[in-house]
Amino acid sequence: MENILVTGGAGFIGSHTCEALLKKGFPTICIDNLDDYYDPKIKNKNIKNALENPKFTFYKKDITNCEDIKNIFRNHNITKIIHLAAKAGVRSSFKNPELYKKVNVNGTLNLLNLAKDFKVKNFIYGSSSSVYGINKKIPFSEEDETNNQISPYASTKKQAEVLCRNYSKNWNINITCLRFFTVYGPRGRPDMAVYKFTKLINEKKEIPVYGGLDSKRDYTFITDAVNGILSALDKNSRFEIINLGDSSPIELKYLIGLIEKEMGKKAKIRKLKKQEGDVDITFADISKAKKLLDYEPKIKIEEGIKIFVDWFMEEKSQ
Repeated sequence: MENILVTGGAGFIGSHTCEALLKKGFPTICIDNLDDYYDPKIKNKNIKNALENPKFTFYKKDITNCEDIKNIFRNHNITKIIHLAAKAGVRSSFKNPELYKKVNVNGTLNLLNLAKDFKVKNFIYGSSSSVYGINKKIPFSEEDETNNQISPYASTKKQAEVLCRNYSKNWNINITCLRFFTVYGPRGRPDMAVYKFTKLINEKKEIPVYGGLDSKRDYTFITDAVNGILSALDKNSRFEIINLGDSSPIELKYLIGLIEKEMGKKAKIRKLKKQEGDVDITFADISKAKKLLDYEPKIKIEEGIKIFVDWFMEEKSQ
């Protein structure tokens, strides 16, 4: 039986990934430092159900502490890694770029070295659509040049991809970098638009809109993202970069309208100037994911927002 390590496993994508692995019967080792980018109580709640499973092991550790992480590898015969731990947030990265580099680049380097030393079979790296930066060509393809990031966060994700490529080539490690496009759904991060807008509309507070209502994002429902991760885990690609998106960009005003419909409340919108690090559109070309991973996103934005709002209201009532 494979022993699978999930870093950032108490976060949004990570906790759903851990649950999916446990459902398939895989022994799952989770590392998360429960940092305070958002309330750690949320992350503890994310893994509450997983902690009841005897095949789940949780470590409150930081991937930048190499010796601590090495001890986990010594205690478990880890065969595959799903590396999702990161300092998140485009805008926050401008305030403390050194910390983003420490976690997203140096932390990834620690894990790559451990993957090399402990002969890990397969390494999945959670990258981001932000590496495309200001990309004039749409949809965004894995073959596009990615030398135009516009935030420290995006730059650190790109740097980590380069490290993955180097380690795959030099030490024959099977590595897949998955570029996620705006993942949303139950347990979504509270700083992301879907969660934040739903909460503000529910509280009859103003929604801050930066740069206008016509910006577009390629929203990916959490179950589709997790299916892509698990499919990549089953492959033994030497090195690949693969987009995981829905390939259907949604205008911000349409997103807000969907939330309004499901909430039965009208949004109060406060228009503000465009913020640094923001791009006008993200749009994933998912032909490679379809070919290599049999990836086919199933949850469209209308259904996904309904599922999210239902979850949000149930959480609020508890």
